[in-house]
Amino acid sequence: MIFASPHSGRLYPNELLSRSVLSPLALRSSEDAFVDDLFGAAPAEGAPILTARLPRAWLDLNRASDELDPALFDGLGRGPHNPRVASGLGVVPRVVSGGRAIYRGKLDLVTAQRRIRQVWQPYHATLHRLIEESHDAFGQAVLIDCHSMPHEALDGVSVGGRRPNVVLGDRYGAAADPDLVDAVERAFEAEGMIVSRNAPFAGAFITQHYGRPARGRHVVQVEIDRSLYMNEATIEPHSGYAQVKATLTRVLAEITRIGRPADTALAAE
Repeated sequence: MIFASPHSGRLYPNELLSRSVLSPLALRSSEDAFVDDLFGAAPAEGAPILTARLPRAWLDLNRASDELDPALFDGLGRGPHNPRVASGLGVVPRVVSGGRAIYRGKLDLVTAQRRIRQVWQPYHATLHRLIEESHDAFGQAVLIDCHSMPHEALDGVSVGGRRPNVVLGDRYGAAADPDLVDAVERAFEAEGMIVSRNAPFAGAFITQHYGRPARGRHVVQVEIDRSLYMNEATIEPHSGYAQVKATLTRVLAEITRIGRPADTALAAE
């Protein structure tokens, strides 16, 4: 079992702060604030957690390295239509939440290449290594890709007439074994969480790229409603933070037990 938080980075480079037309607070609106801490108990359960340090507004680690936006970079031809890139959410984002532009004008392509080389490539090399090491050791590898979502993203989404506060994405069954996803869902539901599957988020690059259940490599994207634990306007934890963290710590402990019966059986033999 491996946990990752690709969007919780909060070290904002001076280059970004000086070039952006947005305030530091506005830049943080696309950050999965505090998700690395909320799932921070993973190592205590024997599972590594890989967390970003630099923010999503600088580079989006949940995009392919070639998802470059012609509207942001000079010298790019118009490639195949990609709705994420077209909306400004390529590997180097053009906008933050609400479609607010990060920069005035365009950037040079060297800027994108440098960020990809310095940040994207090391992160994904490490994630790939963790997955392969797990698979080599146990015959299976399970990545839980941890995210948060704006409360308003769930407008109009219903699970049995109730608004969900957790969304599990497995690319509609293509990224993980269904029994595994069922077990993850039960772990959240046992804590009173309302869980939606693949709506409104089914998983992006990481889920799609690394999820190969037929080859023993599974990815489940987890999205948590930010309003449960923080003030979305000020990006500060509110009074519910400690309870949500305790809940997720119990969920995490249950998730990491999913594969342990087989280990116990091997030990008995």
